[in-house]
Amino acid sequence: MTGFRRYLGSISVAVVGLALMVVVVATGPVAESEADTVQPPLVRLAEVRPAPPRLTVAAHGVVAPKTESRLVSEISGRIVAVADSMVAGGFFERGDVLLRIDGVDYELALEQARARLSSAKSELARARREFARQERLTETDAGSESKRDEAANRQLAAAASLREATAHEKRAERDLERTHVLAPYDGRVRSELVDPGQFVNRGETLANLYSVDVAEVRLPVHDEDLAFLPVSLDGALDPAAQLDVVLRARFAGREHEWRGRIVRTEGEIDPGTRMVKMIAEVQRPYDQPEGKPPLTVGLFVDAEIEGREVGDAVVVPRAALQSDRQVHVIDADGRLAVRQVDVLRLLGEEAYVQGLESGERVSLTRLPSAVDGLHVRTAGNGGTAEPAP
Repeated sequence: MTGFRRYLGSISVAVVGLALMVVVVATGPVAESEADTVQPPLVRLAEVRPAPPRLTVAAHGVVAPKTESRLVSEISGRIVAVADSMVAGGFFERGDVLLRIDGVDYELALEQARARLSSAKSELARARREFARQERLTETDAGSESKRDEAANRQLAAAASLREATAHEKRAERDLERTHVLAPYDGRVRSELVDPGQFVNRGETLANLYSVDVAEVRLPVHDEDLAFLPVSLDGALDPAAQLDVVLRARFAGREHEWRGRIVRTEGEIDPGTRMVKMIAEVQRPYDQPEGKPPLTVGLFVDAEIEGREVGDAVVVPRAALQSDRQVHVIDADGRLAVRQVDVLRLLGEEAYVQGLESGERVSLTRLPSAVDGLHVRTAGNGGTAEPAP
């Protein structure tokens, strides 16, 4: 009994310690499994949009006239009259008299040519009568062969003189007509170089003109963009192609647009810029509806060329393209599917691809180890996370 009492204190201490351990274990935190703490990756989403039915190619250029020429004097003389439209920027129509050169000397030259022509006609008639007379005398042995031959030569000489006189008359008539300098086409004056009273020589430039029936815009297009246009490897345009182009420019504080058509290319690829120049034409650029400005020569324009049709293409953000031309498609349950796509074109921050459907959701977040069926948390473009299902 005495021995038991000796160990009673130690046993009491052990029992109290064991009870405290049980209480601590019973009331302590419960460790959660690692699998329950791992969250699915958070990804940002974007919706696949349908692409336009045609791909377009952007370019820039300056409006220029299709026809431009120097107005040159074909005769010499003094300027006696200048049309009101003969100023820089003035419009004129085909056949308008732009300048008039003093024609007195050319009127006199025409009269002289006509007089020579009348004389030559008379001389030829006389030579023919003489030749006919000598032929009759020769047939009756009353004349000689030498006189007949001489009469024949005089007839030939008279005929040549008549042709020469006729040519002189025609040249004199043309020179007199050229005293009135006519507009060769409907156009506009770029610059005029003469004034009334000034003497001009044959071949001297009177003005610089350009036509207003058609305007041209040279549009440099990168060789990579030619894949979206009906252009051969040598830069030649398909003759059967109908390529429309929209030209846009800011004019008088407002945005305006004009429609034209690609008619040809310059063929060669620039070795420095890798560009091919495509030529757009706009018919009657100055004849525009009321309130719309003309497509003025010298205007800088942005162009949008309509390319080939791609009916099954869609548009996604460029950030949606993963490695190896893959896209991560996220379904309504937050499950990821790796989709292979064909990239048709990269344009700025957008990509034109095939292999997706309009309305599908794609991930904008890079997931290098993504596999089919991966569960993800999704967030829209605003970044608000959606809880995982």
